[in-house]
Amino acid sequence: MQTSTSSPRRWWALAALALSVLVVGLDGTVLNVALPTLARDLGAGTDDLQWIIDAYLVVLAALMLPAGLLGDRLGRKKLLLTGLALFLGASLAAAFAGGTAALIAARAAMGIGAAIILPVSMAILPSIFPPDERGRAIAIWTGGTALGLPLGPILGGWLLEHFWWGSVFLINVPVIGLALVMATMLLPESKDPQGRRLDPLGVALAVAGLGGIVFGVIQAPADGWADPTVLATLIGGALALGGFVTLQLRSRQPMVELRLFRQPIFVWGTVSAAFVSLTLVGLLFVTPQYLQVVLGNGAFGTGLRLVPLIGGLLVGGLASERLTKRLGVRTVVSAGMLVLAAGFALGAQTTTTGGYAEAARWLTVVGLGIGLTLPPIMDAVLAAVPEEQAGAGSGLLQALRQVGGALGVATLGSLLSFAYARDLDTSGLPAQAATAAEDSITGAVAVAQRLGDQALLSSAQAAFIHGMNVVLVASAIGAVLGAILIAVFMPGRPAPTPAASENGTHELSRTP
Repeated sequence: MQTSTSSPRRWWALAALALSVLVVGLDGTVLNVALPTLARDLGAGTDDLQWIIDAYLVVLAALMLPAGLLGDRLGRKKLLLTGLALFLGASLAAAFAGGTAALIAARAAMGIGAAIILPVSMAILPSIFPPDERGRAIAIWTGGTALGLPLGPILGGWLLEHFWWGSVFLINVPVIGLALVMATMLLPESKDPQGRRLDPLGVALAVAGLGGIVFGVIQAPADGWADPTVLATLIGGALALGGFVTLQLRSRQPMVELRLFRQPIFVWGTVSAAFVSLTLVGLLFVTPQYLQVVLGNGAFGTGLRLVPLIGGLLVGGLASERLTKRLGVRTVVSAGMLVLAAGFALGAQTTTTGGYAEAARWLTVVGLGIGLTLPPIMDAVLAAVPEEQAGAGSGLLQALRQVGGALGVATLGSLLSFAYARDLDTSGLPAQAATAAEDSITGAVAVAQRLGDQALLSSAQAAFIHGMNVVLVASAIGAVLGAILIAVFMPGRPAPTPAASENGTHELSRTP
């Protein structure tokens, strides 16, 4: 039995996709508040904790492009269901992991599932929504991906205060289970009728390139940009991506149409999406430390205080669709970037005497800017990609967003560390204590409590706020530059998709 796309069932299908990507974003940040617990309960060292985080992010970034290509070739619904099932099984394995090695392996498996879910779920959207509704659908889908990031610390903090550490992974089980049932019943199958061949060498180069670059960027703040391993992975990743591009240009039937980069709306849309991901992920690295260590909130309280960011994001996302229809994507995205810059500028005025009320205001404005910017960008980029290649185009976009997110933590985190260490007063401290205090504000607080040094505690809090303000100023400058570049170079409205179907949709099917 089939129903037309005017049926409300297409919105239930979208709900299945939004639920799917919600947990992908959530699991990117849910462990941020769980690391001390994992260190205590599993005996995990610093390197173990790093890999528990990185195994998910590196695999996710490395495999998204091949996953999108596979969806185009094998069928997007079929591959999405596979990714959901894998993510569900890996979440259960992570929850009951008996040691760090098992947890790292489970996190890597979750990364594989997430690498399938993100690009394939986005690629399904053109098959179930006509062009005039696609903006709203993209806004809801984007809301799912973006909301998961700040929700991670909120849910993770609450669960850790009431249950054991494995519970942070069990929240995925009912959500993914429901998404699996809904996707099976509601989503139509779609694929590239040309069935483009997957080149094993091309896939290997793409995986090695993206994985190497993301790994190097993640490791650089801890090991230093001049570290031989970091340099080797960054250079090796860049060479592998160069080889992938060369291979695609010479192929008669490339896996990825690099001609997409001749379209200004695809180029600038992708750059804008990567920048927003950079600032959002960087913000979620810096702000919880301020809320938790400087303002003295617990894990759950810190997560709750990110709610204004979510509220602003929801309002901006809902408004972006109507504004884009009326004003065009260039105007809305440029304005959204300026709102984002205003939020960062407000945050950069934080002082040691300020409280949460000031933080709530600027977090709301930042969320509003992200909501106004990200959905129109995603819609414009997807509209530039032929429908039969939606998986490859979505995979490319999502992979570059992950690179942007990794760069956000690396660059903004490094900037924070530099400004904090330079402003911190460690005079009179023993060398070992001074090193620990300069390493992070958490270390400084531990040293101050051990020595009963109130002056060090005050200096650490002031230095961290100074470092956070420097990060926010840099982010504001980047957002203003982004707004100018978008206003100058991005077309006002996306051109029609070259290979769109007559009505831009397929019918929804109750059965696979």
